[in-house]
Amino acid sequence: MKSLAPAASNSHYQLMLLELRGISKSYPGPDGSAEIAVLDQVDLSIDKGDAVAVVGPSGSGKSTLLNLIGTLDTPSQGEILFEGRSLAELSELEIAAYRNRSVGFIFQLHHLLPQCSVEENILLPTLARPEKGAQSNFRERAQTLMERVGLSGRRDHRPGQLSGGERQRVAVARALINEPKLLLADEPTGSLDQSNASRLFDLLYSLNREEGLTLIVVTHATDLAYHIPRILKLTEGKLVEETS
Repeated sequence: MKSLAPAASNSHYQLMLLELRGISKSYPGPDGSAEIAVLDQVDLSIDKGDAVAVVGPSGSGKSTLLNLIGTLDTPSQGEILFEGRSLAELSELEIAAYRNRSVGFIFQLHHLLPQCSVEENILLPTLARPEKGAQSNFRERAQTLMERVGLSGRRDHRPGQLSGGERQRVAVARALINEPKLLLADEPTGSLDQSNASRLFDLLYSLNREEGLTLIVVTHATDLAYHIPRILKLTEGKLVEETS
């Protein structure tokens, strides 16, 4: 293993999509006791088009790391830069646009709306898009994504009519509908059997390779992580890179 550190060359920074500098995160202890440190001075550089798996035991801070990158939480210390700009400098409107357009989220629980069809669930993130005439383009993209994830015959089905693997593939398509630059997947296979979990990892990695989508997957399943070429391990608040 080797410690992670940001690269220094100017040419590298031109390619870099995401950078974490000295990120620490602590939470208050129970009953006002000493704070509990989850992340400790984490440095990380991710280029455009990278595919990264983050592994570690339950409670090691994997989900916290994704929440900080996705601006669902804020660091106690340090700085996160996206395309060279600090997320801390963004206004509330810019943060909302970042979450909606630059980042796609996939969670362990798919969070699909049970009363909506597959297509309607996929299109939900586009409702915040004000562009005139854009909805027809989004519907075309939704159809393309349904075909890409193997759901072209499920367009009008409700989530309750789908298998667990199919529901998670709907969540993948929904995360991609706004063409994000970064896809964050937090334990996306946690509720799937081994076969469906393996298929989902293969799908995510193929999307990374074929569409140039930058991918960060958090998982406790180290066997599945090896579908991804770059593996990072969180242990005792530190992030280290696994090397063969």
